[in-house]
Amino acid sequence: MSHVGVPRGTVRKRRSLALLTAGVLTIPALAGCSSDSEETSRAVPQDIAPAARDRVADGSTVNWAVDAMPTTLNAFQADADSATTKITGALLPTLFPMDAAGHPKLNPDYLESAKIIEREPKQVVLYKLNQQAVWSDGREIGAPDFVAQWRALSGKDSAFWTARNAGYERIEKIERGSDDLQVRVTFAKPYADWRSLFSPLYPKEITGSPDTFNDGARTALKNTAGPFQLKGVDKAKGTVTLVRSPRWWGEKAKLDSLVFWVVAPKDRTKALADGTVHVTDIDAATADRIALALRDGSGGQPLTHGPGADLTPAAALRSWALAHGSDEKQAEIAQAAREANRKAVVAYGAEQKALRGYAVRKSLEPAYTQLALNGESGPLADDRVRRAVARALDRQELAETVLKPLGLPAKPLGSHLALAGQPGYKDGSGALGDQNTKEAQALLADAGWTQGGAAEKPKDTKAGSEAEKKDAEKKEGEEGTEKAGKADADEKKTDKTEAEEKAEEKAEKKADKDTDADADKADRAAAGSDESAASRAEGLYIVGQDDKPGAGPARSAATHVLAPSRDAAAQSIALLRQAGAVSGDSAAAKVTAQDKQPGGAAGAYAPVGTAAPAPASVKGPLGKDGKTLTLRFVLPSGPGSQSLRGVGDRIAAMLEKIGIGTEITKVPDESYFKDHIASGDYDLALYSWPATAYPATDGRPIYAKPEPATDGSLLVEQNYTRVGTDHIDQLFDQAVAELDEKASRELMKQADARIWAAAGSIPLFQRPQLVAVDKKLSNVGAFGFAAPRYQDIGFTDRQAAGSPADRKK
Repeated sequence: MSHVGVPRGTVRKRRSLALLTAGVLTIPALAGCSSDSEETSRAVPQDIAPAARDRVADGSTVNWAVDAMPTTLNAFQADADSATTKITGALLPTLFPMDAAGHPKLNPDYLESAKIIEREPKQVVLYKLNQQAVWSDGREIGAPDFVAQWRALSGKDSAFWTARNAGYERIEKIERGSDDLQVRVTFAKPYADWRSLFSPLYPKEITGSPDTFNDGARTALKNTAGPFQLKGVDKAKGTVTLVRSPRWWGEKAKLDSLVFWVVAPKDRTKALADGTVHVTDIDAATADRIALALRDGSGGQPLTHGPGADLTPAAALRSWALAHGSDEKQAEIAQAAREANRKAVVAYGAEQKALRGYAVRKSLEPAYTQLALNGESGPLADDRVRRAVARALDRQELAETVLKPLGLPAKPLGSHLALAGQPGYKDGSGALGDQNTKEAQALLADAGWTQGGAAEKPKDTKAGSEAEKKDAEKKEGEEGTEKAGKADADEKKTDKTEAEEKAEEKAEKKADKDTDADADKADRAAAGSDESAASRAEGLYIVGQDDKPGAGPARSAATHVLAPSRDAAAQSIALLRQAGAVSGDSAAAKVTAQDKQPGGAAGAYAPVGTAAPAPASVKGPLGKDGKTLTLRFVLPSGPGSQSLRGVGDRIAAMLEKIGIGTEITKVPDESYFKDHIASGDYDLALYSWPATAYPATDGRPIYAKPEPATDGSLLVEQNYTRVGTDHIDQLFDQAVAELDEKASRELMKQADARIWAAAGSIPLFQRPQLVAVDKKLSNVGAFGFAAPRYQDIGFTDRQAAGSPADRKK
């Protein structure tokens, strides 16, 4: 399956945010923050055709498709991607891989035990390593490897090009125990997510110096410690070849070799049919092809789908007549077309026959898709508009759109920090409120967006309730200094009758109106009558507005991006913090149970006295100060992103109902994240974050409050929505230092409720995971949360485990 829309470990920008008023972002003290136990939820089980090792044959090679050659084999560098993760997972130690429930679990291949042995005066963790664990050169894995990795990733030496130092910067010292197999780690500050450290663990030969760390591990790993070892990287062929490690002390790998092949998503159906790959992520269209192949069985050429399947008898008769008619030129053209169609039918039939050898393994990927609302500037800088967008969405419908056709559970995701089935999962969406069209319209009305607003004369005010207050205060001060000058000028004016003044005012208004109308006509004439067709050709069309809007607000260029977190960099599917004083968190503690309103937190609704909302079905976009309420919705245009675009279209239709227009811009997949999401060149966007077992560590940079740098720019870390609060940051800080696991999870639930209330990120659904796998293969497929056990992958068919020639028979 294509990973378009999933952030990579690349640079990211930040932007300034409009301040949020306490009256709007107030959260009840107990909203989403109770000590109730987490929701009982189960993860969708993995689908890997499990088989006991004694049923899996020894030998053979498995070809596994990846999107691109890994740019580095160092998982701690910013350009590490999903291929890096897959490859290093088979080569290097992971001390606490995730289990099927998304929880970190001790790996006995590398550890006998690992636990906190002291909490006061400082946290101390003692690792006892498996006595058989050795690197591929025969040296035992030990304390020197831990020390070298800590020094490389601590952030104290800028010569190491690291993508992150989360957790490592809290370590005070690492000591050898009774021998090198005991590693004693002392933390200067408590660190709840200590299990996230030293995974993957690299040998000291790589992490021991900047040169070997920065360049030595990009294309080669001479020393490894996994069931496989690296044989070679062939960039010309697009392959990375792993072979069974003779030094592996655990259960022997069943396969002789494992080859990762670069196969573009659009080429994967053909690669499966040709037998080039045995395992590959696929999209829904390829899954449908395989399902049809299995349905058709061996009953000859498929007649109900594929090339020519929609040819009617009348059309077929006409084609035959033209091909055998007296007009030689037309006959030649018709015969060529019939021959081309015949070949296409034969080729399609052959592919379908070959696809019967594959099964589609289905689960939910450990990643979720969200709607991101860029709160840096424009209408979405006002939290009321963001809330209105969120309250307009039918998240159940969106989840069903993607997951129901695949036969997967279609339930909206209720948390930013855990997925269903993970420890600590709790639906916190109540802090924002359920879908409610009337409430969404009331919020927009309170923010000043009305039916007649587009025709109003523009005012020099900023979006956002706090910005408006500041402008009003500034104007009031300026008016005081201008009064004296105005009084003098007024004395010199010629006296006029009241009737004369009214007549002049009416004439001025009419002149302004006529001028605006003429300008609009001139603009339309210059654009040409076929403007909408030209826009679509450029990958852009507009929902809820007939005319193409002007360019959106200018984006800030003065933005710095910090390095990504471990999980975001490690998966090419990468991934808040902001002002408590500004967000009203102090006032939140004073809100009582009587202040709660059904369906969401206090402040999720327009204040008393707000003008009545517009009718249930708004005609055309709302406006304010002479501008229409139109948001730029950026979506990827690649062939693997049809599902994402379908979701985008449904969201646009939902927003149109409350008067929000959307300018949908489709951009190439390769530039989608880097040039639009990370740079902030969007109002609305769809992209995904990976699951993590360590939300206090990996979630913080995603929801961190942007902070100004000394040069006046803004630091965003991974918070591409530019929305957050100081209180959210504080909750992350408390959770990461809380060694009581239950207490840490409760703090994360509180943080999640406030992230919901800020309405910068709206989780929609967990991503589907579709993997095509050779039907003879076991222990591989849609892994869900769990990390693969590469040593267990293999063929259950003895003949299939033979030579490639044998497998084709």
